[in-house]
Amino acid sequence: MNEATNDRAGGAPRATGDGSYDVVVVGAGAAGLNAALVLGRARRRVAVIDAGEPRNAPAAHMHGFLSRDGLPPATLLELGRAEIARYGAGLIRGRVEHIDPGFRVRMDGGPVLAARRILVATGLRDELPDIPGVRERWGKDVLHCPYCHGFEVRDRPLAVLGTGPGAVHQALLLRGWSDDVAFFAHTLDLAEEDCERLEARGLRIVEGRVEHLVADGDGLRGVALADGRVIPRAAAFLFPRMVPNDALLTRLGCEKDGGWVVTDRTGRTSVAGVWAAGNVVDPRAQVVTAAGMGSAAAFAINNDLLDEDVAEAVARRRAATVGGGVR
Repeated sequence: MNEATNDRAGGAPRATGDGSYDVVVVGAGAAGLNAALVLGRARRRVAVIDAGEPRNAPAAHMHGFLSRDGLPPATLLELGRAEIARYGAGLIRGRVEHIDPGFRVRMDGGPVLAARRILVATGLRDELPDIPGVRERWGKDVLHCPYCHGFEVRDRPLAVLGTGPGAVHQALLLRGWSDDVAFFAHTLDLAEEDCERLEARGLRIVEGRVEHLVADGDGLRGVALADGRVIPRAAAFLFPRMVPNDALLTRLGCEKDGGWVVTDRTGRTSVAGVWAAGNVVDPRAQVVTAAGMGSAAAFAINNDLLDEDVAEAVARRRAATVGGGVR
């Protein structure tokens, strides 16, 4: 993977002989792969580091991606890996341990890569509430995003678990997919205004702590409460605690605000030469959004590299002119 190649038919060259790249992309989800695709087509030397832990791995299908609606997430990644390979972008399986100043990318038990620019697209992790049954059904019929999964459970009896402040809005939103939505207050202390809004939308409020989810081999069957009641439900929604996988960015000194690394519209961070895209900086980004963020970052990175290339070329020309009289 570190050997120098310059296959014109295959697109951009891979690493140079000393293992250096124009761009190292950390993360091989939609954001990272789409960035690598654009950069590879721009004839840049690109390496993509894939830790093999996609956030949406539990889901059977993804939705809301034009021309790819209903495609299994793993299939999208497989297609993406094949596409970037056509343009010479290298895929390296493994985990980045550290990025040193000067962009020396240290792999856990692997090579050290040198890069001119860095794009971090490491996503986020969903921290789930400690309710028995949630983790086992996560991504199947225990869900988060109505836009991603609401249509598939439309017109069925749905539950919204009150595990965080976003749950009320989530329940109000889900009313558009089903007339039978029950809001389980659980440990959430509902304000009087929230109760009024939920009831005005025709949602049922179920008081009491959720004990566990009831399921069988075919799927979710209901929500069991601490007082012994079991409320039949076909699917449940909840807000996980979303934690960005941004340790590499924070160690590089990237500025944060409200718990998330700050970027401009292209994904440029506060540290020169470092970009970030996808869920690592935006918890709301769906797969299609993350892919677009990767594309925008790739455009900006290529232009940034171009500025540097031109400046170096001008400096060489001026030095040659001074030394040899070349005009």
